[in-house]
Amino acid sequence: MAQTDDYEASTRGGKADQLAEFEDTHKGLLGHLHNILHQAPALVPLIVLVLAVIIFGLLNDNFWRVSTLSLIFQQIGIVGILGIAQALVILTAGIDLSVGAIAVLSSVIMGQFTFRYGIPPPVAIACGLAAGGLMGSLNGILVAKLRIPPFITTLGTWQIFLAANYIYSANETIRSQELDAQAPQLKFWGSTFNVGDARVTYGVVLLLALVAIMAYVLRQTAWGRHVYAVGDDEEAAQLSGVNRSRQLIQVYTLAGFFCALAGWVMIGRFGSVSPSASTGQLGNIQAITAVVIGGISLFGGRGTIIGMFLGALIVGAFEMGLRLAGADAQWTFLLIGILIIAAVAVDQWIRKVSA
Repeated sequence: MAQTDDYEASTRGGKADQLAEFEDTHKGLLGHLHNILHQAPALVPLIVLVLAVIIFGLLNDNFWRVSTLSLIFQQIGIVGILGIAQALVILTAGIDLSVGAIAVLSSVIMGQFTFRYGIPPPVAIACGLAAGGLMGSLNGILVAKLRIPPFITTLGTWQIFLAANYIYSANETIRSQELDAQAPQLKFWGSTFNVGDARVTYGVVLLLALVAIMAYVLRQTAWGRHVYAVGDDEEAAQLSGVNRSRQLIQVYTLAGFFCALAGWVMIGRFGSVSPSASTGQLGNIQAITAVVIGGISLFGGRGTIIGMFLGALIVGAFEMGLRLAGADAQWTFLLIGILIIAAVAVDQWIRKVSA
């Protein structure tokens, strides 16, 4: 009887050990996948982008032409810079619905200061950039000091900045011929140069430089780590010595400055200073789309600027690929909507596994 009991016990123990080993292996696979996505959130948009380039290239050989790919980069120049601004805010677990309005109003200030008041273009540009930073700092003060939720704050300031844009400009457009004659500096970022068969704008160079700089700042500096800390756990960040209010104000101010840069690039891209530019209405949605598809968590504390850049490229690739394929433009919105939902679902899964 004792031998039988020992046999049964050893058998039960063996099965339990085997089951535990199976469960550990199973959890280990999921855990390994989770760790990869958690440590490299830009991996998913990178895979999506590669697949999109392959598929659209197979559908139409023109998609793989250097000229087509360079055009995609030109088209995402404004959205990419707005996406950097939006990414900084979302990493702190906030959101900025006013990025497009800040960009347009800043561009209008640059143009009106030059043509209405006769201020030299370089000084007018500096004033526009400073105005963007001030608008961003207003958002930051309202969020950090008055504790108004970021969504409500920036929804309100979006309306204010957009209305101020129309009131101040009297809905007057400064056309390309006027800019060429008196203020070509305002169109600087729209200037092009050739790299082989590719035509590259200086706005694309600026975007790439900003992506590289901010990727380094967020990952390699104390300031960047504080941005992630505030977004990941605000209370823990404060206990570790991070000044929450100061950090948020700095983030929103820098975001506003980047929006003003996007406004300057917008003048070069469109060739005019227009208060009615669609960026004011749609810029925030386009920036949020690039951020979400790029794997930056809407809950803050996770994601990379590189991911946002890949997200913007995905949107540009889908728009160009479907256009070359002769598809209705509505298919772009449908597929981008699916990508947004899928990106948020992946983020939720990662957070659930982490819990």
